[in-house]
Formats: sequence, structure tokens, C-alpha cells
Amino acid sequence: MLKLHITNETDQLETVILGTATSNGPTPKLEEAYDPKSAEHIKAGTYPIEKDMVAEMDAFCAVLQKYGVTVYRPEIITDCNQIFTRDIGFVIEDTFIKANILPDRQEEFQAIEYIVNQIDPKKVITPPADVHIEGGDVMPWNDHIFIGTYKGEDYKQQITARTNVAGVAFIQKLFPQKKVKEFDLVKSQTEARDNALHLDCCFQPIGKDKGIIYKGGFRFEADYQYLVDLFGKDNLFHIEREEMYHMFSNIFSISPEVVVSEKNFTRLNNWLRSQGFTVEEIPYAEIAKQEGLLRCSTLPLSRCGN
Repeated sequence: MLKLHITNETDQLETVILGTATSNGPTPKLEEAYDPKSAEHIKAGTYPIEKDMVAEMDAFCAVLQKYGVTVYRPEIITDCNQIFTRDIGFVIEDTFIKANILPDRQEEFQAIEYIVNQIDPKKVITPPADVHIEGGDVMPWNDHIFIGTYKGEDYKQQITARTNVAGVAFIQKLFPQKKVKEFDLVKSQTEARDNALHLDCCFQPIGKDKGIIYKGGFRFEADYQYLVDLFGKDNLFHIEREEMYHMFSNIFSISPEVVVSEKNFTRLNNWLRSQGFTVEEIPYAEIAKQEGLLRCSTLPLSRCGN
């Protein structure tokens, strides 16, 4: 049986599923875009090509393996975008929760079933159909579970709204011992700079007590303030609108001391080093054109910690 153990975002990573860009398929038609940033690049003719994305993911895999991480990859499905494994499942404690994702993406889960089948079946949970939840919105943080959601009355019309209030309630019921804190996120189907597709597009904890945050990603200031009060303002790196667009908050922690970041995130990477982090810089700007980055590409299964 495959061991599962995730209590936070930053403990020493042991095992992870990293997506794949191999056989990614042709550039989608505009009407097939799931998010405004992909749509923007489809229109502009700058949508990323497979060989560039494969090279970026290979660089990510090499860094993970450098630190002794066991890396699983999905089985290859021809002409299918399988980069963002965070969307299709997530682990809290010793439980694997299958995400309820957009119907067009069910194939992606089938490609990791060979891994899920190595987990104790009693620890694999499929939410009911009315529960919408994706891994990019879910962040275990010790005694907390942070969850991004969208409470607007137009939820059903918002393709960028991925986790509903039923998803939050489902996690609360599943983990009653945890403090589940929801955050109502800003959504836009037309402007990527004003679209927090998931919570990790506007916030992510790093290290033991720090985080990266974009105030404009939260619909209500009280939600932003909750995190400021919890972490302390001086422990939070505040990103700007354009930095949020480039996915500055979507880096990835290998341990409390080591993070993987995009090589062009100069302001962030300098701050991280000033805080004592080892920053492994890799190219990931092509994948970022699909409104996802390093955290989105990973599904951690086990971290060594409490």
C-alpha cells in the first residue's frame, strides 16, 4: 500500500504525482478554453507548444529528484492536457479525495488510477455529485484547512468557479477536528488579472510561518485580514496584480527550507533568499500561459512531518 501523509504545504516532500505535457494535443479552440488566460493566448497565437512545456516539466522533475523525492507521472493519454494534477485530487492527512472536476477532464483521473489503486481503498473518497471541489482550492495547514470558494449568485455560470460551498461543508464533515476556513475568491471569465482561479492563485503558505498573498484575489477584505492576522503582515510577501497574473503565488515547497520557483520571479525570489530559503529556479513561463504553475502541476501524496 502507498503511504499517504499530508498535514501541511511545506513539510519535507517524500512522494508526489507530477503531471505530464507529453501528447498534450493541439492548441484548443477558443470555446474550449477553461480560463481567461488560456483564452488570451489562444487569441494571440502565443499558446504554448508541447516541446517547450515538456522541457519545463522535465526541469521540475529533475529538481524534485535531486532532493530525493519519489515522483510518479500519469499514464499518457493521446492528445490530452495532463499537466495540472492538482485539479484532479488531493490528500489530507492519510486520505485521498478525488476532485469533482469539469466533466471534460475525467480522463485525466483515469491516467493516475494505477497510482490510486496502490492506496488503501478505505482511504480513497469520491465526493457526491453536488460537491464541487478542486485541489488548487484546498490547503492543509497544520490545524487549519484553507479552502477557496465562490459564493456569488452566478456560480453556475462561472466556469472559473471550481469549489462550491457544498465542497467546503464536505471537507468540514470529513475532518471535524480541523479548523476549516473558507475564502470567497474574485472570479472573471474574461480578465485573467482579475481571476483567482483557485486559492493558490492568490495565496500560499511557505516555510514554517510565512506566505505569499495577493489582497485583490479576495472578494472580502475580512478574508485577507484573517491571513494577515494568522501569519503576521511582515511574514507575508504581498504580490501585485501583474505578479498574480504571472502566478507568483503558485510556487512549490519541497521542504520548509527549499522552494521551486519560476526563474523570472526576480522580486519574489530575492525576498525568499533574504528570508533564508533555498530557491531552485526553473523555466515555467510557457506552462503559466494556461493559468497554472508549479503547485498546480503537483499532487503531493506524502510529506515527512507531524
